[in-house]
Amino acid sequence: MAFDRLWHKAYVPGIESSLDFDRSTISEFLSRNAEKYPQKTALIFMGKKMSFGEIDSLSSRFAQALQNIGVKKGDRVALLLPNVPQIVISYFGIWRAGATAVPVNPLYSDREIEHQLSMSGTTVLITLDLLASRMLELKEKVSLKSIITCHINDYLPFPVKQIFPILKKGMYASYKKSSGYYQFLDLMKQISDTVPVTHPDLDDLAIIPYTGGTTGISKGAIVSHRNISSVVQIVGTWLFDMEEGKESEIALFPFFHMAGFLLVMCVCLYRAWEIILVPKPDPDIALDMALKYKPSIFLAVPTIFTGILNLPKFKKADLSFIKAFFSGAAPLPVETIQALKAASGEKIGVIEGYGMTESTGITHMTPWRGVHKPGSVGVALPNTDMKIVDIETGEKELPIGEEGEIVFRGPQMCAGYFNMPEETDTSLRDGWFHTGDIGRLDEDGFLYIVDRTKDMIIAGGYNIYPREIDEVLFEHPKILEACVIGVPHEYRGETVKAFVVLNPDESATSEEMDAFCRERLAAFKVPKIYEFVEELPKSVIGKILRKELRQQELEKQS
Repeated sequence: MAFDRLWHKAYVPGIESSLDFDRSTISEFLSRNAEKYPQKTALIFMGKKMSFGEIDSLSSRFAQALQNIGVKKGDRVALLLPNVPQIVISYFGIWRAGATAVPVNPLYSDREIEHQLSMSGTTVLITLDLLASRMLELKEKVSLKSIITCHINDYLPFPVKQIFPILKKGMYASYKKSSGYYQFLDLMKQISDTVPVTHPDLDDLAIIPYTGGTTGISKGAIVSHRNISSVVQIVGTWLFDMEEGKESEIALFPFFHMAGFLLVMCVCLYRAWEIILVPKPDPDIALDMALKYKPSIFLAVPTIFTGILNLPKFKKADLSFIKAFFSGAAPLPVETIQALKAASGEKIGVIEGYGMTESTGITHMTPWRGVHKPGSVGVALPNTDMKIVDIETGEKELPIGEEGEIVFRGPQMCAGYFNMPEETDTSLRDGWFHTGDIGRLDEDGFLYIVDRTKDMIIAGGYNIYPREIDEVLFEHPKILEACVIGVPHEYRGETVKAFVVLNPDESATSEEMDAFCRERLAAFKVPKIYEFVEELPKSVIGKILRKELRQQELEKQS
């Protein structure tokens, strides 16, 4: 029997199994908080504080700016930005203009960016001016009509602004000659401070976040405003004793990632909490920012926590202001959980969560102020059903303790993949989303992740799909065959290793392979280890056996 939320009262104090939702969008929640807490700090960015009133007003002004350059209801607008104030303003501006946001990782290669812009039919791109030249070259290859650039110092005060010199005026003049090129602040200066607010509808398409696939094809999830609104209300209720308007969260997860987008940006703006923006996550910087601004919640990937624990200054740090460490994107080692608790004198809670892009970021979470089982990612959230089914057919529900595929349904479930009906039909079956992840349930409904999607590598919190890297390696003229796997790594959890078979009479070096991959892949996907071999293990029909290769590597390392 699928767990139907009846156990919530026993394991999650104060939480009902089902919630009644406020039928408002996240955009409306922001406006309410702007009216209720107009002067309260919403964002802190490198010392610059911006209030809820400012963010609400700037978002509506940017919506008007987008409409002035031709953005219409239903258009897709891409965000190629790190955690800077403009990404928050842009999300809400896009929605209030009636458009859909397409977040893109700035670390991606031009090839990867081109794929996502093409698949989504994006017409407007918002990015940093440092990427302007690359994006202008890309503009002619996709459906882009306009590019809007901003600078990391747009909203910084003097003298901090001087740390980040802007591009030379001559370069801007050159860019402006390009049709459809605009600067963020120039557009904003043309808009009145008293622009009326127009909110999207609950069932409008809010965001198309792209996720990797086991086939190597990046897929865009269809996430509505209803999905987002439901999840922020669930998470806000889950953290039942965290007070509205009185908490803060450090934004180490980027807002182009669903964990940062939902669990930091949207939850904080819904609950009127402060967001401490961090453009580039780093353990040393993260600890310094935490000690300076004292966030209530510290959300990060396991590698950040591992890095912080190894810092000499961590041993002397007073972190009693933190109410919870929250780990996502990869399993948190039990040893790390114990070390975090010990450092706080057992006062700080450690939460783990499980979810994916297609679940609007989250389906399971460690019970807040409730039972915590090390090794588990917690229980299904209110209004969320899940079960374990057999891997072969995906139809037979398995008994407690048996390992199988994790499937779920709930208000956070996306409507499928944008312009990809076959992939949608594969994942969405009979009202359940089939995750492709392997797990098991215990008798209390706690979920344990046995393995991520068959071949996925999780390195430093990034999901990396080896087939995509395989295909890039196959393009190299010297390579006959290639297979990529994840191998254990002390800091990153896993790292990428490529096994390469060269064509007869060819020779190559790791450096040559590295240079080739770096031109075609984001840096975090590029293999860190190359091994040149005579042949790869194959099945009787000639299929490369990645699982067997991985097992051989583990045996070799042990």
